[in-house]
Amino acid sequence: MSRPQPAPLTIEVTREVANACLCLHAQRAARALARRFDGALRPLGLTNGQFSLLMSLNRPEPPTVGSVAALLVMDRTTLTANLKPLERRGLVRSTPDGADRRVRRLELTATGVDLLAAALPMWRREHAAVERELAGADRMRTDLNALAARER
Repeated sequence: MSRPQPAPLTIEVTREVANACLCLHAQRAARALARRFDGALRPLGLTNGQFSLLMSLNRPEPPTVGSVAALLVMDRTTLTANLKPLERRGLVRSTPDGADRRVRRLELTATGVDLLAAALPMWRREHAAVERELAGADRMRTDLNALAARER
């Protein structure tokens, strides 16, 4: 029994995918946003990912590695790799949990808090500029959060 032949991959098919693919459009937009925020935070030696990671640690109680990974929709090994330069800079501290020494807790150091506080006005300025350029930013945020929630 022979398999059906796939449709030919014409330039029209390429254009169809390029024009319609939500994943492609989201990836391009994410890279453009990342570059903008990286540029805004560069004077402090931070990337947008590092800013988000530091902000995720700004809690009353130090969160676990697992809870931060879940919040950032990132696997634990990637999170650990992203934490290392922040720890070397003295911005983040990782300590064993008091009740279960296998669990690691993450906390901002005083230096990390100060850097995050200095970065916040930069982030706010860039964020406001991006929101001014986007029609329907609130709807976009809601829809993107809904998509991400399905992955958890």
